[in-house]
Amino acid sequence: MDAGVSKTDVVTADAHALDRICKAINRVILGKSRTVRLALSCLLARGHLLIEDIPGVGKTTLAHTLAKVLGLPYQRIQFTSDLLPADVIGVSIYEAETRAFRFHPGPIFASVVLADEINRATPKAQSALLEAMEERQVTAEGETLPLPQPFFVIATQNPQHQIGTFPLPESQLDRFLMRVAIGFPDAAAERQLLSGTDRRDLLKNMSSEIDAQELVQLQNAADRVVCSNALLDYVQALLNATRKASGLAHGLSPRSGLALMRAARAWALLAGRELVLPEDVQAVAPSVFGHRLEAATGDGAEGSALVEQLMRSVPVP
Repeated sequence: MDAGVSKTDVVTADAHALDRICKAINRVILGKSRTVRLALSCLLARGHLLIEDIPGVGKTTLAHTLAKVLGLPYQRIQFTSDLLPADVIGVSIYEAETRAFRFHPGPIFASVVLADEINRATPKAQSALLEAMEERQVTAEGETLPLPQPFFVIATQNPQHQIGTFPLPESQLDRFLMRVAIGFPDAAAERQLLSGTDRRDLLKNMSSEIDAQELVQLQNAADRVVCSNALLDYVQALLNATRKASGLAHGLSPRSGLALMRAARAWALLAGRELVLPEDVQAVAPSVFGHRLEAATGDGAEGSALVEQLMRSVPVP
């Protein structure tokens, strides 16, 4: 930080840059400003993002727009039932000229990887992402290979009741910092979609708002947002409540708490604040906890509803 420049000034400048990014995304994704802010918070927190909704509401468009605005190289992998792990990680091919095998990297070796319709692939193919998402590396032919930094997986998923889907296992879901839904647009946004420019044309003409170095700086700024002891008490109370609740199949892990804190810091930075408030925790909790909570009855209760019950049961400090 330069001499004479206060921390408040730096946070304000970061917030202005993030506001510019949000506005650029909102010109493509209409009427979904909250979902856009959640998605951006996830990436600022160095997390992976799962976008779940029915076909046709803009899941892939949102993923493409996020990749475009970040200014990072990205690859799209269409997950299908015949996808193999080698299609994701890469494969060694024998070359006659050198009389040796040479590893050809797969699409996972990109800064932003769009895993489109991830739950249409078999669990074996889905598992190809596990090490990459957790360790930011992959193992191929017995060799460990680092992935580019920064590295994000943005996955889209169709509802599990649709034909041809394979539910993601808990270990895979836990690798995603957030799960968000887009939902139907409101009447005004839908009218603009129907009468305006095709979203794909807008994407073609869209320029990046930041580069990799600026993104890392914003991520570091999110890490520096302060969490008070009272707020840590609140987060611990939320975690403990899930472990004692009879209506839940299991409680939340410490990693879930860490994910919540990272997301809340990023949400606070988006608001131009140096300190995390309980409102920040409440804003991101449904997206962070929703895919990690399961009703004890196994009746398929929505995670968002379980989080709402949790929030009501724990008093705000």
